[in-house]
Parts: sequence; structure tokens; C-alpha cells
Amino acid sequence: MSNEPNPVMRCADLTASELASLLARYDMLIESVPEKEEITGSFWGDAEAGLVDNRLFVRPDTPVHSALHEACHYICMDRERRTGLHTDAGGDYDEENGVCYLQILLAAHLPSVGSDRLMQDMDSWGYSFRLGSTRAWFERDAEDAREWLLTHGIIDENAHPSWQLRE
Repeated sequence: MSNEPNPVMRCADLTASELASLLARYDMLIESVPEKEEITGSFWGDAEAGLVDNRLFVRPDTPVHSALHEACHYICMDRERRTGLHTDAGGDYDEENGVCYLQILLAAHLPSVGSDRLMQDMDSWGYSFRLGSTRAWFERDAEDAREWLLTHGIIDENAHPSWQLRE
């Protein structure tokens, strides 16, 4: 656990299979990286999660929001970009919003986390939204993100994950 004043949840705070079971629904694999070793496929470096093909690389100190964010990039990118994916998930503004929205939805399926905690952690980490907080964005300004996910079949009309990758 971190010594930060308001620490964010780290992958070490989850049960061993919690994240793996969730992401297996998308045919994603979790690769554990030993503490202090460089994380393969990490765009930002440090403790941030990495992506290579359908594998998500995390260390015990990787923030849960980072793991979910990178996993959601994988889920939200089209099949062509998933082929040969290594480190840079890319994507446009609309996709990035969809990724942020989806990571909040998926957090609700992690019993140790939940959407409320994830939104708090996103704020603590420095995610920036027009209305000043992740919750305000999610509840009052994210209709475009929700619509994008719905259009691509990633969520259903009730904003529940479809457990399908974007084609």
C-alpha cells in the first residue's frame, strides 16, 4: 500500500483472481510483473499498467484505475488496432471518453473496488473532467461516452457491459 495521504487502490489490494476473472470475459490475460521491475507495454512507465496484444501487465503497486483504464482501451479499440497492439493504445477523444466511462462500469464488477471508489481514485490521481470531478462528469456530462459505448456494442441500453469487444 502507498504512503500517499489519500492512497489509491493498487492491484495488491485485490484478491488474486478478481481482476483476472473480470477481464477473462474479454479474453484478456493478466501478467504479473515483480515489484520494482519495469512493466512491459506501459505507455507512461512507473507503476502504470501495460498492454501487449490481449495481455495486461501489472505490478502489485499498479493502481487499479490504471489497470482498468488500459484494459478498457483494449475493449474499446477496433479489431484492427488490437492486432499487433504494443504499448500505445491510441484512440481518439470519443474513444478516450468511452474508456473512462467503461472503467467506472467495470469497477462495479470488482467487489473490492466498486464504481464509487474508482471515481474517487481517478480524482485523486488527477483525471481531469470539465465539471471538476469524475462523479460529476459520469452523472451529468458523459452522455456522449455512454452513447459511443452503446453504438459500438460495448454496453447495452441499460449501461451494463455487454462483455463484447468492439469490432
